[in-house]
This record gives sequence, C-alpha cells and structure tokens, in this order.
Amino acid sequence: MDIDARGPRFGAAVTTVVLAVVLVTGSAWLLAWQTLAFAFGAAGGVGRSPYGWLFRKAVRPRIGPPTEFEAPEPPRFAQAVGLVFAGVGLAGYALGLEWLGLAATGAALAAAFLNAAFGYCLGCEMYLLVRRATAGAE
Repeated sequence: MDIDARGPRFGAAVTTVVLAVVLVTGSAWLLAWQTLAFAFGAAGGVGRSPYGWLFRKAVRPRIGPPTEFEAPEPPRFAQAVGLVFAGVGLAGYALGLEWLGLAATGAALAAAFLNAAFGYCLGCEMYLLVRRATAGAE
C-alpha cells in the first residue's frame, strides 16, 4: 500500500532539526533518540516511526488528504541508511571519537536536509540503484 508522500518529507524536516541540534550541542542522548527513530522507521516503515506517527496524528488532519503517493519501500530503506549513519555517529560519541560522531551525524543531516528542503531522498535513490543492480543480476 502506497504512503502519503508528505509524511517522509515531514519526518526528514524533523530529523534535520534534531541532527542539527546534535551537531551544535554534541548531545549523544539526542543522537540516541534519532537512532531509535530511524530504527522504528527501518523496522516498521516510516509510518511506524515517531515522526510518522506525529505526521499522521497532528499534521495530516490539518493539511488535508494526500494528492501524491509513493511506495513505502524506498523511504523504509532510507530509514535503514539513516540508522547506519546515526549508529556510527553514536558509536563515535560513545567511544570518544568526536570526529566520527560529527562526520556521521553531518552526513545524515545532509541527506535529511536534501529530502526536507528539496524532496530529494538520497536513501530512496540508493534503493532504486540497488534494485536495478540486483534485477540485472538475476
């Protein structure tokens, strides 16, 4: 079942703010929260993430029904990619490798910002590339 295309973009906007605050404050706790949010999105799809829930309950009723839909698999894959970067960043902060925490968090922030500001989902594009590559290998 396709999903409201505005939901993942809303989630990306919230993620952008959260990751920007992580970079400014160096808060490993806030990055742990974002890692958990990515984990929920990767495991259950973007609708099961905390930001997906917030979109569904608080935002969507105020902006009306969707006019554009998308397949759920690419955004779910993008959540998994975000989970990897946030996990690496969290490990960096936890191990005292601040440069690793900053670099991985910055990469996740860049991807989230591209989706939030321009509707360009890097993780979704990666998903499509992987699908094309594996379809040709079969």
